[in-house]
Amino acid sequence: MNALVALCHFCELHGPRTLFCTEALHPPSPSVPPDPPLAPPAGPCPPPEQDREREGEGVGLTMRASGSASQRADMCDGCRSLPVGHPGFVSVDSETGIRFVSHQQPRQPQLFSIVRQACVRSLSCEVCPGREGPIFFGDEQHGFVFSHTFFIKDSLARGFQRWYSIVMVTMDRIYLINSWPFLLTHLRGTIGSLQQTALKVFDSEQCVCPQRAMRMNSAFSPGVFPHQRGGSAARSLTSLTQHPALWASLHSSFSWLLKACGSRLTEKLLEGAPTEDTLVLIERQTEQEEELIGWEGAEGGVSPPLRGESESEGGRDFLSDGVKGEEPQGLVFQSLRHLRQVLGASEFRMLAWHVLMGNQVIWRGPDPQLIQSAFTVLKALLPVGCVRAIPCSRQYEEAYRCNFLGLSPDVSVPPHVSNSEFSVLVDVLRTERSAPSDDDILSACHFSITSASTQPTDRGPTLLNKLELALCNGNLSVDVVSHCLLCLKEEWMNKVKVLFKFSKVDGRAKEETQKILALLGAAEDDNVRLLKFWMTGLSKTYKSHLMSAVRQPH
Repeated sequence: MNALVALCHFCELHGPRTLFCTEALHPPSPSVPPDPPLAPPAGPCPPPEQDREREGEGVGLTMRASGSASQRADMCDGCRSLPVGHPGFVSVDSETGIRFVSHQQPRQPQLFSIVRQACVRSLSCEVCPGREGPIFFGDEQHGFVFSHTFFIKDSLARGFQRWYSIVMVTMDRIYLINSWPFLLTHLRGTIGSLQQTALKVFDSEQCVCPQRAMRMNSAFSPGVFPHQRGGSAARSLTSLTQHPALWASLHSSFSWLLKACGSRLTEKLLEGAPTEDTLVLIERQTEQEEELIGWEGAEGGVSPPLRGESESEGGRDFLSDGVKGEEPQGLVFQSLRHLRQVLGASEFRMLAWHVLMGNQVIWRGPDPQLIQSAFTVLKALLPVGCVRAIPCSRQYEEAYRCNFLGLSPDVSVPPHVSNSEFSVLVDVLRTERSAPSDDDILSACHFSITSASTQPTDRGPTLLNKLELALCNGNLSVDVVSHCLLCLKEEWMNKVKVLFKFSKVDGRAKEETQKILALLGAAEDDNVRLLKFWMTGLSKTYKSHLMSAVRQPH
């Protein structure tokens, strides 16, 4: 990601100033001549053995001293970060060869102008309510800016605090907006660390010499105000935090931010419009990020409360088609065909019928990994929006919370659930002759499937009939069967969209709805139940699009 991160400060004497800037320099291509070497530092160059090198934490970066940018002699302590003659910092990404260079000012004159304007705007006109917090501004000519303003405690400053901001500047507006939650989370961590460190220094200074009482008891005039504070109009951030390696730490933080922000989002080529599963996954990821930001804003950085181990595990597994973590070992179901072979044709059809109808599927047994793998293959029968899974729970969860529920062997199912026709219970029992290392599910486990439903499962739905034909065909590999299932789901999801538009949006009568179902080849009871259940899994994006199209005048 071609971006730049800078720490800015509003000086009482000189106005907005850039304190520290980190930019990414990409390695030149073989056909392009290399860039000229960095300018030598102002003053004697340090010998090579004195170059500082260290490994960046978790990002594969090596940091060493670099050439120094020119320092302005008229800077006060508050406007200066690195002392005159300081060589600055360079971190080299060993994976990509990208160099992350940190100086007080950008090396290129064009970038200097862009960062200077972003600094002035972030600390003057572009201010969010309360003056502290994130804001977005910019244009195509001067770049787009994500800015987070904040205050640092200073016992010698007006109002006992100084105003700072961290800005990220890039020309890619869409990328910057999509990175908003990520940037906000990590910049708040950096800012909170600075504020907490400065607050300790502030409290210790106030204990030694309370400035508020001294100012109240002394004569005040604007001309002598700087002299009343010890002869210094501004203090450096290093003095405010008493951090001996402040700029090296900020360089590591900014370098990691640029590297992580550039690698977290990748472009993918999509053939045609995104599917409903893709839209639902995007919406759920957005909701999780917004929920995290909301908790951080409301609780001052406190993490949101956990929803329980079982539910969080289900959420992590939801985005994957396979078993998460390491390679599965022991007793696991590999595919739908494998599950059908283990359970038997009739038992598998009954279980798949309950899944497609939206009934609650409960697995109870001593092996959570086996239950997890069963849910992984069974969830492939449904659209993503229809799946609500809790693979491991120590108590029964109601059907409105999950349609896939895994229970321990000692957990009892309430009578109203076991006697309901809208649920199916699969009890997994270990056989006595099974060894711990035995990976043969048929010899190691016994499966008992019970349900109070009296509905016949041998007629439909049509999707299940076609799927079983593919599973029974030994000439089709597992991958081919998976693609067949994907095509069947897309076909029936299109029928769901037609039914939703016809019945929910247009509000057609029941007789007309039956005609459209017959036209779609889905007039049978099982097919209708499937379509109505799948309708609940439509994305909010698609529903809002249809609703807005109806409201627009023709």
